[in-house]
Amino acid sequence: MKSILVCFGLCIGAAAAFSQDLQARFVEVSGRVEIREAGSSGWKTAAPGLSVGGNTVIATGFRSSAVISLGSSRLGVRPLTMLTLEELTQRGGTEETSLYLRTGRVRATVDRPAGLAVDFKVRSPTVTASVRGTSFEFDGINLRVENGLVLLASPKGQKVYAAEGQRSRVDKSNQNRIVPPFELETALLQPLIPEPADAVIGAALPGISPDPGSDPGTRIYIGWP
Repeated sequence: MKSILVCFGLCIGAAAAFSQDLQARFVEVSGRVEIREAGSSGWKTAAPGLSVGGNTVIATGFRSSAVISLGSSRLGVRPLTMLTLEELTQRGGTEETSLYLRTGRVRATVDRPAGLAVDFKVRSPTVTASVRGTSFEFDGINLRVENGLVLLASPKGQKVYAAEGQRSRVDKSNQNRIVPPFELETALLQPLIPEPADAVIGAALPGISPDPGSDPGTRIYIGWP
């Protein structure tokens, strides 16, 4: 029995060493920023230096913002944003951060500490942004990647990667389909040669004679000024 108890105690110690909860710390606060900690029904005013744990809700008011240190990463919280810090844990050799963005917009700078991997996720009601070492902005619908690589994944299994300088978004009018970066970039392309201003189809232009040998029912004439 003693050997069993000793083994059980060693297992508990190993598990504790393997997983460690971290604290998020407010670095900058501007305007009205409030928090609601896990198990509490009341809101408190946030201030620089304040540390909070997992399952803390963070809300910013109009013209208000905050910068939060999340382990080795930083999170900029924009005005009119509400998010939940679901998890901030160092598990084994990986620093794991999980946020739930209810409304608003955030800017994340995810740095990889020496000797550790980083698993950083931001969930919204429609998609999850997952990154490992990058910088991006995300409002739950629109994504803009500044550096690195971001994976957008939907509950239906669709996955889209966006790299540095690229954008992606969720098309709510099309069953929350994730629009790949190349589609957004293609939509912005302009023709290198503008269309002729006086193009005419199916009628002859002044000074242009139709080919007598062609079928008059299928002639097409195009002219430029």
